[in-house]
Amino acid sequence: MSSADDARVELMRELKAASQLQHAWIMQAWQDDPGLDPAAAMLLSDLAKHGEARPSELAKRRFVDLSVVSRQISQLSAAGMVDRRPAPEDGRASIISISERGRAELGRRRAGYLEFMERALGDWDDEKVLGLTTRLAEMNADVREALSVRTCDV
Repeated sequence: MSSADDARVELMRELKAASQLQHAWIMQAWQDDPGLDPAAAMLLSDLAKHGEARPSELAKRRFVDLSVVSRQISQLSAAGMVDRRPAPEDGRASIISISERGRAELGRRRAGYLEFMERALGDWDDEKVLGLTTRLAEMNADVREALSVRTCDV
C-alpha cells in the first residue's frame, strides 16, 4: 500500500470521526432542547441555504429516500416551520419553502451551534477555518460527483 493510499484511508478515518462527533453534538443539543428532530432541522437548514424545492429534489440532494423527506416535511409543516404550495407546472406536486417561524427557529439553533463551535475551535483564526471549509467543500463536491456517476451507472 502506498503512502498516498495510507493518506486516503486516514482521511476517511478522520471524516468518520468528524461525522461521529457531529452526531454526538447534535444528540447532546437535542437532549438539551428537544422538540424538532435533528434530521428535520437539517432539512430546514437545507431549505434556508438552497431555497424552495420539491420533496424529490430535497431527497436527492440529501441522499435519502423520498419517504424520509416526506416525514420530515410533515413534522416541519405541523410545527409551522415550512410552507407548502402547489408546483406551477404540476398541481399534484408541492414546492416546500422555509416559513418565517422556521427561519426564527433556525436562527435560534444556529446561535447554539456557533456557541459550541466557538468553544471547540475558539483558538482557530478565520483563515484556518476558511481553509478547512474550502478543502472540505471541494472534497464533498468530488465525492458527490463520484456518487452520482456511480448511481447513474447502476
